[in-house]
Amino acid sequence: MICSFLSLPPVVLALLKGLAVICVIFPIAGACSMAERKVSAWLQGRFGPNRVIVPWFEWVPFLGRGLQRLGVFNLLADGGKLLFKEDPLPGHVNKFYFMIAPAIAIIPAFTTVAVVPFGAYLDQAGQVVPLMLANVDVGVLAVFAIASLGIYSMILAGWASNSKYPFLGSVRASAQLVSYELSLTLSVLPLFLWVNAPGTEGSLSLVRAVAFQSGTWHGFSAASWGGVWFVFLMPVSAFVFLIALFAETNRLPFDMIESEADLVGGFHTEYGSFKWSLFFVAEYAHMTVGSGVFVLLFFGGWNPLPWLPIGTLFGWLGLVPSTGHFSYAIAITQGVLSIAVFLAKVLFMIFFFMWVRWTVPRFRYDQVMRIGWRRLLPLAIANVVVYAIVIALLQRS
Repeated sequence: MICSFLSLPPVVLALLKGLAVICVIFPIAGACSMAERKVSAWLQGRFGPNRVIVPWFEWVPFLGRGLQRLGVFNLLADGGKLLFKEDPLPGHVNKFYFMIAPAIAIIPAFTTVAVVPFGAYLDQAGQVVPLMLANVDVGVLAVFAIASLGIYSMILAGWASNSKYPFLGSVRASAQLVSYELSLTLSVLPLFLWVNAPGTEGSLSLVRAVAFQSGTWHGFSAASWGGVWFVFLMPVSAFVFLIALFAETNRLPFDMIESEADLVGGFHTEYGSFKWSLFFVAEYAHMTVGSGVFVLLFFGGWNPLPWLPIGTLFGWLGLVPSTGHFSYAIAITQGVLSIAVFLAKVLFMIFFFMWVRWTVPRFRYDQVMRIGWRRLLPLAIANVVVYAIVIALLQRS
């Protein structure tokens, strides 16, 4: 929409898209750090961050004190502190790999955003057009492939630190990734078996998954299956995907990679200041993208409710132009509304991640491995087999 309107050269568009990813994900990841402290304070009956304030905001009635109580200015203070704090380089580390490990953590976290749709609008023909940076046909596969590269940053950081605790953390990282990557991939196979019916063009696109969940209610008939969110249609797949997502994003109760109880700080023990913060920006970015993928696959994407597609909502609000006419103002309004619906679901998932962290105690390392190999993987395999049989029977009937 905007790209065709501006008619910019492809190189300029690519640079603008990359800049947009940095300008959006970096602040979100930083805000997640502050939000996590506020959520933990709320769960534990504390106030949380509520002291920092910019001097000239102190005189603004209501707004200044309100933002101070919310802890918004703590985000600025933390960013400034980590950016300008002394960043010593230990003498015993492998300096080259030690320095590039945080950058390797950031790159996959930001790259996966390019193939994740985050909204939609209606074109002149009334068809839903997704808003995304790169509409590739192997969307979910690209997310899994690129996101898994982030593990190399943990391995490099632990190995280059030349210290036993970081090295043990990097070993745990590689083992945990292999243990839960299999379950994560198997959990989405039934979903795409269901979406890609025989005789149709096969696709692993996240847009296809959302389109299947965009149907309307047609009574108690097979036609109504198209509007059911996959979290209700395939609850076991959603459960396996969510558990594996916790492990893949290194969140409690699966954060054995940096378990401070036995590894001091894990793979980032020797890091400090800005380089240390990059690892956590990458973690929150992975959590945000993972929440977005979960919403797209199982929560209907930008559709507000089951059997209520975003196109129907546009019609109720009078945001559908007459046939053959196209209004950029209406299209932008549609895009903003769909992004708001999608973002609300993603924020709920991020809150759920934080809620679990401050509620569920950490597993032991042997328990994490046992859950991955002896519980989650057999459940994921059984789920694929059951749905393959069910789908085959439904197609024969």
